[in-house]
Amino acid sequence: MREVKKSLLMATLCLGACLFSSAANAWWNADFKQRTKVTLNTSAQGVETKEALSGVVVPVRLHSGNFDFLAAKPDGADVRVVGGDDKTPLKYWVERYDSANELAVVWVQVPSVAPGTDKNTIYIYSGSEKAAAEGTSAAIFDGATLAAFSFSEKSGESIDASGQIKSAAAATRDANGLIASAAKFDGTQPLTFTSDKLKASASGPYSISLWIKPEALAGTLYAQGPLKLELQGGKLLATLGALKVTGGDLPASAWAHVAVEVGAGKLAAFVNGEQIGSVDLAGSAAAIEGPLSIGEGYKGLLDQLEVASTVRSADWLKFAGAAQRADAKLVAAVTQTPDAADAESGQPGYFGILIKNLTPDAWVVIILLGIMFAIAAWVMVSKALLVGKADKANQNFLRQFRDSRDVLNVAGGNALDSTLARLYQAGMRELGKRDVGKDSGVRLSGASMDAVKAAIDADLVRENHHLNAKMVLLTIAISGGPFLGLLGTVVGVMITFAAIAAAGDVNVNAIAPGIAAALLATVAGLGVAIPSLFGYNYLASRIKNISSDMQIFVDEFVTRVAETYGA
Repeated sequence: MREVKKSLLMATLCLGACLFSSAANAWWNADFKQRTKVTLNTSAQGVETKEALSGVVVPVRLHSGNFDFLAAKPDGADVRVVGGDDKTPLKYWVERYDSANELAVVWVQVPSVAPGTDKNTIYIYSGSEKAAAEGTSAAIFDGATLAAFSFSEKSGESIDASGQIKSAAAATRDANGLIASAAKFDGTQPLTFTSDKLKASASGPYSISLWIKPEALAGTLYAQGPLKLELQGGKLLATLGALKVTGGDLPASAWAHVAVEVGAGKLAAFVNGEQIGSVDLAGSAAAIEGPLSIGEGYKGLLDQLEVASTVRSADWLKFAGAAQRADAKLVAAVTQTPDAADAESGQPGYFGILIKNLTPDAWVVIILLGIMFAIAAWVMVSKALLVGKADKANQNFLRQFRDSRDVLNVAGGNALDSTLARLYQAGMRELGKRDVGKDSGVRLSGASMDAVKAAIDADLVRENHHLNAKMVLLTIAISGGPFLGLLGTVVGVMITFAAIAAAGDVNVNAIAPGIAAALLATVAGLGVAIPSLFGYNYLASRIKNISSDMQIFVDEFVTRVAETYGA
């Protein structure tokens, strides 16, 4: 009995854990009420890469579709960025935050990006009243980046991410750049930068990448010593001294990502992540150093100029270009709340949402159903033990009764668990009252035999009452559980719709949690009724078999007594 109760308790605890435990999906800080999940898809269904990338910097564009600006602070002071493990804070820089127009750009340094997967994830948290403004810097690029110009200044000189390299003259800005604002050139005022950092030998390594939106397909995009990147005849022209690489079709008034690389024995040029050509380095060109100039004779917009002391791989350029262009195949962002994060994990955390939205009446119903289930479980376990012991004891007694030659002296007649033994004892009491025995010589008349049988039948009725005691509690659970659960659901739905009507907020997000939680009452009712139904049918079948055995035994006992001691 004790072991069965222990097993039942363990099963109940496991069931409760499965149904009502929240998903173990981490939430970096409970003070933050929302987060934007950003996924970088490098699989074949996204922007496919074949090598792991490290230290890449990704601009994440936030808007009303993936970020709740009303829940965040007006100045974005509560913005925080966390890695895919939902534990590690990442370096970030807010280039733009416009809560009035619900637009923002957050640059994030992603420690590593795995190839061929859609599981590269970062989280942007917000919605904390306690969060103070956190100092961020544009200097979040990897160590190989010598300079990165985002042209995010509202006006005046252009400054790179480190804050150390500045343009010699002011630049015109266009607020509608590729990422945020962009530099605007009219063909007459190039920007010049001077820095000892920006240099490389004639053989590199050296990489230049930038975005352009030309009004006319002419002009110099980048010039530094022997290295030039120009537009000629609608194509990109990269030169390093006497070496030339040209190609790529560049339409006017459209953004394009262009890059040139010197290193690994080659001069290579790229347009929109695709290599348009390369030539072997002859080794006779001069070192790449001195002031650099951008925009001479160029008319149009220019954005996100990056200079690096390394040769960026094709996958790097493809990934960076797709990220900065906000390619929907690569970057997917969606806002989440803690409940939505639990639901996303696919664990039983859905029940956490339901429980959170239960109305008081539904709680009352579910508590009543829980009590009903506990009672039904107790009845089923106790009855199963009772009929199990009775059936086993009956089989043992019946075998001894049939093997005995003397009906008045059956071994095992004192068995406590056997209903047949108790009926046998009832018969022996009646026979004792009439002094029936082996040596008494008393013979029973027909009326006496009827009286003995009537007495045993009375005990048979009592035994059946004992076997069927409390079975009515199972029938109540079977028939009453679903109706009680349905009552909780109907009342819960009524309250949900009344609350929506009062608030005037009619949308699926307002309706779904309340209705789903109300339906939990019906599920609870069925959860009580279904096990009770199976248990009742099983026990009723076992009790019916025991009752039949008792009826047969009474007839068999009376017949043997009449045969031996009848008149």
